[in-house]
Amino acid sequence: MKYAITYDIGTTGVKTCVFEMSDTIRLLGSASKGYKLYVFPDGGAEQDPDEWWAALCETTPIALEKAGIAADKIDGISFCSQMQGLVLVDKDGNAIRRAFSYMDQRAREELKKGMAHGFQIAGANVPKLLKSLVITGAVAASVKDPVWKYKWVQAHEPENFKKVHKWLDVKEYLIGRMTGRFIMTPDSAFGAELFDIRAGHQCWSASLCKMLGVNIDHLPEVIPSTEQVGGLREQQAKELGLKAGTIVFGGGGDASLIGVGAGCVNPGDTHIYNGTSGWVSTVVEKSVVDANTMIAAVTGADEGKFNYFAELETAGKCLEWVKDHLALDEIGIYLETKNVTDSYEGKYTSLYDYMTEVCSRVPAGCGGVIFTPWLHGNRCPFEDPNARGMFFNLSLETGKSEMIRSVLEGVCFHMRWFIEASDKKVKTNDTVRFVGGGALSALTCQILADITGKTVETVDSPQNVGAVGAAVTVAVGLGLIPGFADAKKMIPAVHTYKPNPANKEVYDKNYAVYKNLYKANKANFAALNG
Repeated sequence: MKYAITYDIGTTGVKTCVFEMSDTIRLLGSASKGYKLYVFPDGGAEQDPDEWWAALCETTPIALEKAGIAADKIDGISFCSQMQGLVLVDKDGNAIRRAFSYMDQRAREELKKGMAHGFQIAGANVPKLLKSLVITGAVAASVKDPVWKYKWVQAHEPENFKKVHKWLDVKEYLIGRMTGRFIMTPDSAFGAELFDIRAGHQCWSASLCKMLGVNIDHLPEVIPSTEQVGGLREQQAKELGLKAGTIVFGGGGDASLIGVGAGCVNPGDTHIYNGTSGWVSTVVEKSVVDANTMIAAVTGADEGKFNYFAELETAGKCLEWVKDHLALDEIGIYLETKNVTDSYEGKYTSLYDYMTEVCSRVPAGCGGVIFTPWLHGNRCPFEDPNARGMFFNLSLETGKSEMIRSVLEGVCFHMRWFIEASDKKVKTNDTVRFVGGGALSALTCQILADITGKTVETVDSPQNVGAVGAAVTVAVGLGLIPGFADAKKMIPAVHTYKPNPANKEVYDKNYAVYKNLYKANKANFAALNG
């Protein structure tokens, strides 16, 4: 019997989980803590690395206590983390400035100077695009790609840039703080879009660094996700409440390990994620890129496997926005407010449960109301940082319930768009695993099945699958299981949702309009947000 503690470092908070590992992976205890996302009018989106660390320190002893496991019983530490952040550190591993979130989109001029000029395809200079695709299997053609954040600091904060020793991603910063060693796992390196993935290479590309003006010495060594980085240092162990010397593993990014935690580890397996962000991902065995739809096969945690990956920046974040700005009374209309979780004698465990209960009474299609979930721009199947969310086709009959349900449907429409775009290059599975916080709602699961036409499966604790995937890296690293493929039998489906044919006609009609809304409003978005 072995035990692991894993940290799922999300956009809005950390989930710290303690697992027992044998022939199964069993969650024993967990704790969560939120932290801030600093969003600025110019498109900036940042987080404070010290807030990440404080959240780890606060949740670790709580998770251990809930699990009933002493700190000295923990055999390994691992991570599942948000990706394509940028944490610039000095020689001591201290963050030089706040970390850039993957959502940051300030570097428009840097993108234009570095890639979006001359003869272009999909917004990228053709010679540079072709070179990048050959070497990395991807191309830094989005304003949100980390290389442009790096260049933004170089252009706008030269004094900070002079202090840079290493460029790290989110979990790599925390690993460095724990062990004193600067590394990246292959999936994080792929996300930097400077890593040569060709057979016989598997290293940082000096020619791409030169082409994009990146100091290759700023890039750390790359190690497998299941490799032992080192032991937990004394001071950091004291702060976390863990034993010094506990082995720290490389772990992986959310795009890699959420699929693993969903049980999607074999070629052809497809999962859909609905957390703060959202995506559709299918396991493949080679690099595949569709520059027209901004979908690419990203390097996975399992060596030799890729995830053909289409991402939506704001998925569950849209429902959070609805909770804060539609469901909750903000302007003091009522003399007294009452939390639904304090009434109804425990029927509802959260406001989200109440919201979905109310939405379930609204007919499919919301009376023609359509929501677009582009609250912080959009990445694919079209790239536009100016795109925004909208409620379309409101009428006098429209109420909050219709609007809230339209948000659930809008996110699922975008997942269908991803599936159709993905199928042009990689066939998605007819049965998909649905994970993330959104999969806790039976209503959302059924809407997803109805809109996509797929059979939808969910697993136990779908909101914790990233942490489960991180535990798998420990299990493989310690030799408890031979490889990632062996994780599939440990993670069975617990619920299945079949498409309801009665809803197909209305959803097909609304979906056709949904896809046209961006094209019809592209110029309007640019006029308001460009």
